[in-house]
Amino acid sequence: MSRALNFNAGPAALPQEVLATAASEMLDWHGTGLSVMEMSHRSSAFKQIIDSAEASLRSLLGVPDNYKVLFVQGGGTTQFASVPMNLMRTGTADYVLTGTWSKKAFNEAKLYGTPRALATSEDRAFSYIPDCSGLVPSAEASYIYICENETIGGVEWNEAKLPQTGDVPLVSDVSSCFLSRPMDVSRYGLIWGGAQKNVGPAGVTIVIVRDDLVREDVHPATPTILRYKTMADSGSMYNTPPCWGIYICGLVFDWIARQGGLDAMAERNAAKAKVLYDVLDASKLFRGIASPESRSQMNVTFTCGDADKDAAFVKAATEAGFVGVKGHRSVGGMRASIYNAVPQENVEALAKFMRDYESANA
Repeated sequence: MSRALNFNAGPAALPQEVLATAASEMLDWHGTGLSVMEMSHRSSAFKQIIDSAEASLRSLLGVPDNYKVLFVQGGGTTQFASVPMNLMRTGTADYVLTGTWSKKAFNEAKLYGTPRALATSEDRAFSYIPDCSGLVPSAEASYIYICENETIGGVEWNEAKLPQTGDVPLVSDVSSCFLSRPMDVSRYGLIWGGAQKNVGPAGVTIVIVRDDLVREDVHPATPTILRYKTMADSGSMYNTPPCWGIYICGLVFDWIARQGGLDAMAERNAAKAKVLYDVLDASKLFRGIASPESRSQMNVTFTCGDADKDAAFVKAATEAGFVGVKGHRSVGGMRASIYNAVPQENVEALAKFMRDYESANA
């Protein structure tokens, strides 16, 4: 069976090995006679699945013991509300605006308090990560919020540029870079990520939150199901969790470990990104959208500089079997998402297609 050359931004490519395992266990998970989609979330079988997934994730990331790991539902859009509802106890928080998703989170926080835009890159169409080295958090800020990788614009924070927040908790949306490289969880008060990029299918969101931030004193309008304490106290099973999605996440965690862990993932992802950025840097037809110092290792955004030319390239690429290279509808252009499960050979194939297309359309 021929597999698509999948560059979708999310839901995105999953490791073929994981899909094969899931297929083999579809009708009978480990001798239970049940599919994971059929078993009770209160059963010992599913408890084994969710406990194993959490243990694997803790091992991969080196999650400290004083952090909770939560498997929740509702996607990133729900976390835009859940974060301020649970953490904005002073009525204000600082947000760094680097693209569509951090701006959406900022606007959602306005429903629950008075957040402050600490810094923004909107002056250059969110094409770079602003320098936050000299910025001072608001005196009353409950937390500082960033989106560590902006999927639409293709910009990404690197560890050296992360804000120095002192005693103010750093909160990060890591959806598009989660498990693509090592990260020091202890630098953050809370990180969260939608699974549908590097980790699993749509429907699961993973929240890793420090114990002292899991509290009763949340915004009074916070629904019970959106309280981090509710989910922490119930082991992520206050209500029926996304069982199948958690199962797939666990398989992906184990797959990453077998590949050599996050250090190996980072090396592979850097090599894949270099292939495409080298094409862009040498091209007279294509140009990268993100500033070079802020380029994402996960989402490579580019354009021909003209909407008609972009549309012609997308059409040709699609006909050639490349899936998901059209840019987000809000910005146009092109985007190749090269998450963990996208093989090096697929990236090489896209790079060759781009070079050949440029030669044919010089």
